[in-house]
Amino acid sequence: MLSGEKILVTGPAGQIAFPLTQYLARDNEVWGIARFGTPGERERVDALGVTTRRVDLASGEFDGLPDDFTYVLHLAAFLGEGLDYDHALRVNAEGTGLLLQHCRKAKAALVMSTASVLKPHEDPHHVYREDAPLGDANIAYAQTYSVSKTAEEAVARYCARAFDLPVVIARMNASYGSYGNGGLPGIHLAAVRAGEPVVTRWDPCMYSPIHQDDINTQTEALLGAASVPATVVNWGGDEPVSVQEWAAYMGELTGKGATVEVREQPGTLRGQVLDPTRRRSITGPCAVDWRTGIRRIHDETA
Repeated sequence: MLSGEKILVTGPAGQIAFPLTQYLARDNEVWGIARFGTPGERERVDALGVTTRRVDLASGEFDGLPDDFTYVLHLAAFLGEGLDYDHALRVNAEGTGLLLQHCRKAKAALVMSTASVLKPHEDPHHVYREDAPLGDANIAYAQTYSVSKTAEEAVARYCARAFDLPVVIARMNASYGSYGNGGLPGIHLAAVRAGEPVVTRWDPCMYSPIHQDDINTQTEALLGAASVPATVVNWGGDEPVSVQEWAAYMGELTGKGATVEVREQPGTLRGQVLDPTRRRSITGPCAVDWRTGIRRIHDETA
C-alpha cells in the first residue's frame, strides 16, 4: 500500500475516484482537483482530509497547485451529451497534456482511459488485448467520449516521452463496489429491487467487471508499471460475465427475479471482455470475484 507519498487525484468526487481517494488518504498526503460543480461534493472530499482546489482542466490554469507531487492519478474526464467534440478534446486530451506538463516532476502518472476506445467486434465474446484495434464505441449518451479518450491516450503517450515521465494508461472496464458507488451493476441491482427491467444493448452483453476493492489495491502496482514509453494495460476483472448473468444472480439474491430488456444499439460494443494477462502480470489476480462483489453490494445496500 502506498504510504508517505504526495498524491494528486483528479476528479476525486467521482464514482471510482472517491473511494480510491478515501483509501489513499489514510497513509498519504492527498490533493484533489476538479471543477466541483455539484453542491456539497467538494466538502465531501475535504472531509476525507484531502486538500482540494477548484481547477478546470480545459483552462490549463493551475494557480495555487503545487508541482511536486510524487504520483498523479488522472481519473477526471468529460462524459457528456451532445456532439461538441471541440470541448471534449479540450478537456480529455488537451487537459491531460497540460496536467502532465504541470506534474512532470512526478515519479509516475496513471491516466485512466476506458474500454470504450476499442473498435466494436461482431463477436460478443471477443477478447480484447491491449493491442486491439481502436475505434468509436458509439455510446448513445456520450457520443464524443470514445474519440476524445483515444486522443487522451495519444497525448499521455506523448507526455511520457516528451517529459521523461513514466506513464501507465489503464483502460477501465465496468467498475462497481460499495461506498454508494455501485457502477453499472449497482444501477442494475436497483432496477431489480424496484421490479423494473434491466436494460442492456445486446444478448449477451459482456463485460469484465472489477470491484472497487481490487481497483484500490491494484493502483500501487499499476503505478509501478508506469514507463517511458507509456505502458497500456486493460483494467478489468479476471472473469467475463454478461449483464444477463449478473441480472439473474441479482434476481436470486433479492428473491424478486429479474427481467432483462434488450434494446439493440447498432455500431456499439457487443462485448467488453478484456484480456487480463498483462494486468495480472503486474497486479496479480483479482481478490473479488463477480458473484462475491455483487453479493456485497446487495448486502451493504439492503
